[in-house]
Amino acid sequence: MRAVFPPDRLAVSALFLMNGFLVGSWAPKIPEFKARFDLSEGELGLMIVVFGVGSLILMPLAGAMIARRGSSAVVKALAVLCAPMLLWVTLAPVVWVAACVVFMLGGVIGGMDVAMNANAVAVERGRRRAIMSSCHGFWSLGGLIGAGLGGVAIQMAGVMGQAVFVTLVATAVLAFAWRHIRLDGPAPGERTRLRLPRTAFPYLVGLMALFSMIPEGAVLDWAALYLRQEMAADVAASGLAFGAFSATMATVRFLGDPIRERLGAVRTLRLSAGISICGMVAAGLATDPAFAIVGFAAAGIGIANMVPIAFSAAGNAPGLAPGIGLSVVTTMGYAGILFAPSVIGIVAEFTSFSRIFTFLPVLFLVVVALSRMARHADFDG
Repeated sequence: MRAVFPPDRLAVSALFLMNGFLVGSWAPKIPEFKARFDLSEGELGLMIVVFGVGSLILMPLAGAMIARRGSSAVVKALAVLCAPMLLWVTLAPVVWVAACVVFMLGGVIGGMDVAMNANAVAVERGRRRAIMSSCHGFWSLGGLIGAGLGGVAIQMAGVMGQAVFVTLVATAVLAFAWRHIRLDGPAPGERTRLRLPRTAFPYLVGLMALFSMIPEGAVLDWAALYLRQEMAADVAASGLAFGAFSATMATVRFLGDPIRERLGAVRTLRLSAGISICGMVAAGLATDPAFAIVGFAAAGIGIANMVPIAFSAAGNAPGLAPGIGLSVVTTMGYAGILFAPSVIGIVAEFTSFSRIFTFLPVLFLVVVALSRMARHADFDG
């Protein structure tokens, strides 16, 4: 009988938990970061863009290194760099140094994201068992823990105390996972050519990831304001839009792997997209905050497994090293979640969030149209 969590699966799950914990722990620091350097809203927005640019630059570089060295070596190196990054942010003495550190923070977190997804693909291949959705579930859980404990830690121990606490926890998680991380890499003497893929497959899968993550970013950044501004919801109710979406997405990710194994990646992706369309349209057409919250919760159920399936398919892209395919797909996907919300905010000034949330499900129709490519996420595909 197979163990539910063999050591290599437990190790890569811990890496996802660590990465999510660091991202979640960064969020409560942002108000203090703004106050410490006396940043305006626009300047703070530029800092957040710097974080995103760092991620998007290092993701392809991480993919190239994975193709040459294997995901295990790259994820270990980047995880070591990740663990103390919030400490360096806290110690930054002047704003230009802080900008450099934020750039590095985004870069190592983004690069580690590519490497840990590639390692999850290696575990899936070795075990011939789907694990990607639950790995992303651990990332969501880590984010919730980091964000939830971050404010409490800052209040109790101060900004420096929280940074030290986060560093110690991240280091402990990495130490726990270290020796069980699944080893992979090219065969001895094998050389991988480092160039952009010349086949359309990874770009089309990247388009699936992009169109899955744009609506996710829209909900995370704008759902609360939508309820507050267009439905006159109170602060507690508007916060539930984000909370319901995040809770259902995290929960369903832990259930996604057996669903994918039972239905197959293509059918699971189509079913997920259908649920997402219904949920997002319901939220966009809602006239009552409670109905909109239910719609966002349903959208979270659908979106939960779409990106993990796309990443698994990318890691098994025919004729490509896993790091190369994954770096293309993760870069395209995270570009959507990093930059699309700002475009949505600009568009909302000329229309309404209701119309935007009603229109966004069109993107899921493209995912459905491309869904046959998800067959590579199955072990017989």
